[in-house]
Amino acid sequence: MIIHVVQSGETINSISEYYKISAERLIMENGITNPENLAIGQTILIVQPEITYKIQPGDSLESIAVLYNVSPMEIIRNNPYLSDQEYLHAGEIIVIKYQTNRTRAVATSGYIFSYIDKSVLIKTLPFLTYLTIFNYRATQEGEIIPAADDTELIQLAISYGVAPIMFVSTITADGLVNREVNYNILNNPSIQDRLIENSLQILKAKGYYGINIYIEDINYDNINNLSEYLKKASEIFRSEGYRILVTITPVINIDNSGITLERLDYSKLSEFVDGVIFASYDWARTFGYPSSVFPVNILTELLNYAVSIIPSEKIFLGITTVGYDWPLPYIPGATGATVVTNNDAVQMASNNNIIIQFNEPAQSPYFYYKDSDGTLHVIWFKDARSFDARSMLVTEFNLQGLSLWTIMKFDAQMWFVINTLYHIIKL
Repeated sequence: MIIHVVQSGETINSISEYYKISAERLIMENGITNPENLAIGQTILIVQPEITYKIQPGDSLESIAVLYNVSPMEIIRNNPYLSDQEYLHAGEIIVIKYQTNRTRAVATSGYIFSYIDKSVLIKTLPFLTYLTIFNYRATQEGEIIPAADDTELIQLAISYGVAPIMFVSTITADGLVNREVNYNILNNPSIQDRLIENSLQILKAKGYYGINIYIEDINYDNINNLSEYLKKASEIFRSEGYRILVTITPVINIDNSGITLERLDYSKLSEFVDGVIFASYDWARTFGYPSSVFPVNILTELLNYAVSIIPSEKIFLGITTVGYDWPLPYIPGATGATVVTNNDAVQMASNNNIIIQFNEPAQSPYFYYKDSDGTLHVIWFKDARSFDARSMLVTEFNLQGLSLWTIMKFDAQMWFVINTLYHIIKL
């Protein structure tokens, strides 16, 4: 695997000729939206095919899979555009196997909302072990309110060999955390009992594989109460055959003086769950200090601490899949960032002939630009280098896998990196 960083004067055709891979394949594999005007500093992942196959009349994914002793899901992961096609086209050349050195299988989990574009979900499911459906809100009485009917999403996941996971939080429809509800749940055993029972009924009725519990604002004062709640919930859910996961948003303080990590005793939570997901969500960052979201140097510090108190095989590393655009100057508590896709960030740099810079400690690209009103902005986003560095932490720390927030948009380059590095566990 080679990560090529575009230099001045290079074109998609010159890069294609240098690596002896067609420009069409480079564009498709990396999801490039600006092939006619590459941005300086843009990344292109280069992986040479090892085995290719020319589709014959009458072929199906299943027949090709049998021919090469691979799974249909592996073929789709190597050729994700096939998910957009109703039929295989005779004469088309697909990749059966890439020249990779994959020695490890990992679990992957992706978060979605109920309104996801089904075509995006279908293209993504071959890359997933778990599908976490962000659809249920807990009330202070222990009731659960669904945002939408998730039946189709659950059945679609199961049909692709992906385990659907129910996500329960106290986050409101507008993305705000209700701290009063959090407090009531963590300090009232009868409310906990009602919430657990209501969750169990949904798990059974809907066909979920397990549950992901999220409590915002974990701190020194409430971590013991949360531990007791998880212990109670775990005994009930596990006795019914369900997996139980907990999502933790680590307390990371970012300001002009630097970045600091708050070290809580997360071992109190991990004892009662099957997986611990360390993640950072969009709404937690849009009013934060302009910087890379979950920079690799801070992730490394977090994981060094986490694996010292939690079995590493229980940990999922969260990766935020989008970028952020901040207007400057930054005013704490007032300046809000706009979410942008990684492709949109590259496209903006390309359209305005801006050189993309790269922060080595954070392993994140960024650039500055001025809008039509003359306001200076900074965009931090992710590219192939970012995904590679973060994904490799799974091997370095022997983690269970990766958790992607979110998969509402298909990021071809991100999945190309992950698929090149690892075998994906399917249940």
